[in-house]
Amino acid sequence: MTSTAILIPARYGSTRLPGKPLISLDNIPMIRRVYERCRKTGLDTYVLTDDMRIFNLFGASNCWIEEVDYANGTERCAGAVKHGFFDKYDRFINVQGDMPDVTVDMIEKCAESLNYNYSVSTVYTDMPPCMQNDPNSVKMIHAYPNQALWFGRGLTGYGEWHLGVYGYKRHALVAYPNLKVTQEETIEQLEQLRWLKSGWKIGAQSVYFNGIEINSPEDVEAWQQKNLQ
Repeated sequence: MTSTAILIPARYGSTRLPGKPLISLDNIPMIRRVYERCRKTGLDTYVLTDDMRIFNLFGASNCWIEEVDYANGTERCAGAVKHGFFDKYDRFINVQGDMPDVTVDMIEKCAESLNYNYSVSTVYTDMPPCMQNDPNSVKMIHAYPNQALWFGRGLTGYGEWHLGVYGYKRHALVAYPNLKVTQEETIEQLEQLRWLKSGWKIGAQSVYFNGIEINSPEDVEAWQQKNLQ
């Protein structure tokens, strides 16, 4: 029987949006909104951070702190699960800490892909036309049935909208830090390209998503306008 946990990597530092996890969305820190959304799945949920200000929001039972400058959220997840505290889980869902509108369906669809021949999974939705030229919006090209072929920020004019939710079987997550960092990953600043360039297949399921990912001050303003009308 499999046991699944949700991991929410939340690094305090951010080039475009310093202190992003603690940004207030209607008087609630964004990372708290993400956490409460994830808890609706009924799965054990943990925040992974490098900062005591975030740790103090949740406490030791719900938050894992390592003052390590990991390259990305997947490396932070891989670093955490090496510790015995996480030994009881064999599957993990990584929900990015800038997804205050993440849904139960997104998480469940990501987990579902791991029941097939995939050790890594993600989700996507239709790309709004207004986001096609936005480099903050990650585009994904997929193949039938439900497999990701490529991800990029500069895929102007085509591709689906890749959303910040990933699933891993334990062996895949543990292997990730030892995979070669490629030129494509460095240029695009997309951690999932390391999987593809190393020959791993990524399952990808379509979901409905009408929310906002927070990548910039403009996204914060858009979220406030949409949710506080």
